[in-house]
Amino acid sequence: QVHFVESGGGLVQPGGSLKLSCEASGFFTQYYAIGWFRQAPGKEREAVSGIGSSDGSTYYADSVKGRFTISRDNAKNRVYLQMNSLKPDDAAVYYCAANTMRTSVSTAQTMALYEYDYWGQGTQVTVSS
Repeated sequence: QVHFVESGGGLVQPGGSLKLSCEASGFFTQYYAIGWFRQAPGKEREAVSGIGSSDGSTYYADSVKGRFTISRDNAKNRVYLQMNSLKPDDAAVYYCAANTMRTSVSTAQTMALYEYDYWGQGTQVTVSS
C-alpha cells in the first residue's frame, strides 16, 4: 500500500524559512516525477513545484520562483521543498503527490492535478507575525 507523508510545516514569520519533507512508503519516488501542491482556505489546490525522476528537470510556479527549491534524496525515498523568504500568501496546507505517467516536469501542464496520485494528508504552513 502506498503512503505519502508530508512534514515540516509550522508557524513562521514573514521572511522566514521552512523545509518540507515528503516521505513515501510502498513506492519508489526515484522513478517518478513528484510534485508539491498547496491549498489555502477558500482557494483551489495549486501546483507549487515539481521534480523529475532522473533528468534533473524542475518546475516552479511563478509565485515561488527564486524563493523555493525542490530536491530529492533517493536513498531516503524523500522529496524536499526548501521555502525561503516566506510571505503571508504562502500560507496553506502543502501536499506532495506522484505522477506515475511522467518522469520529467517542466511546464504547468506537467503539474496538472489530475495526473497526480497518492496524495498525503498535507502539512500546514502558517506565515504570520
